[in-house]
Amino acid sequence: MPMDNSRLKHNVKDSIFHFIFSDAENRRKLYHAIHPEDTDVSAEECELVTLENVLLTDLVNDLGILVRDKLIFLMESQSKFTVNITLRLLIYLAMSYRDYVDERGYSLYSTKPVPLPRPELYMVYVGELRDLPDVLRFSDLYGGNGDIELKVRVLKRTGENNIVDQYIRFCAIVDEQRKIHGYTRKAASEVLRICREENILMPFLQTWEREVRDIMVTLFDQEYAMRMFEKEVGEENWQKGIQEGMHKGMQKGRQEGLSEALRSLIAATGYPLEKAMTLLSIPEGERLTYREMLREP
Repeated sequence: MPMDNSRLKHNVKDSIFHFIFSDAENRRKLYHAIHPEDTDVSAEECELVTLENVLLTDLVNDLGILVRDKLIFLMESQSKFTVNITLRLLIYLAMSYRDYVDERGYSLYSTKPVPLPRPELYMVYVGELRDLPDVLRFSDLYGGNGDIELKVRVLKRTGENNIVDQYIRFCAIVDEQRKIHGYTRKAASEVLRICREENILMPFLQTWEREVRDIMVTLFDQEYAMRMFEKEVGEENWQKGIQEGMHKGMQKGRQEGLSEALRSLIAATGYPLEKAMTLLSIPEGERLTYREMLREP
């Protein structure tokens, strides 16, 4: 049975993706990279509407942006190609529209049309180089004719050196240094050094260098421990171990590392604990532990 990558959802690429685009100016740069014709958009007009994992810890999207209340912009970062991204984004879009309607008090039973922002859906591909289609279609999953179609545009590195290109390059650097140095602090330091030299995601990474390093080191430790446990016990026992509490032997160290990363992030940004836990992709079911460790109500 193949390893379920959802268990490694809280990895370096995903968490840094969340962290980068929690910044309003970076969201503006992201939107402008895709819509360069819109030169007047401001950071304040790019509202973060990413879904949070309140009840469904395995169902949360990477990034949602509402631009001027006219465009809803959903994006997923993906290191492995899959057309199933179209179904995931369809679900995220429905959930995002539900939240939009509820927050504005619109009635779905009114005779008047509900004014919705126009949707745009994207996958940022950060995996190994390969030929990919520019657009994925929901109809590829069911084949033939149907009443629902949905398009997901695939974003790859273009050489334009915009913020999308830079994030993809950052992910490539992470993979390169992890292969050389393993899941270590040295790998994290080398990633940041190379990013400085190549002017990748600067000045953001330079401003938040300590916090980014803490996130990377903590999540490298987590990924390494999970992979080593799987290798030791075998894939079948890994599956059983997840259900039976396989984390018992390594949970203490992982929790201490994540709690330190949370403290650093909160001290540097002033973010409340709940927002910091969201940025570090800590599942809802684990959050009580960290509230108690940080002595937060």
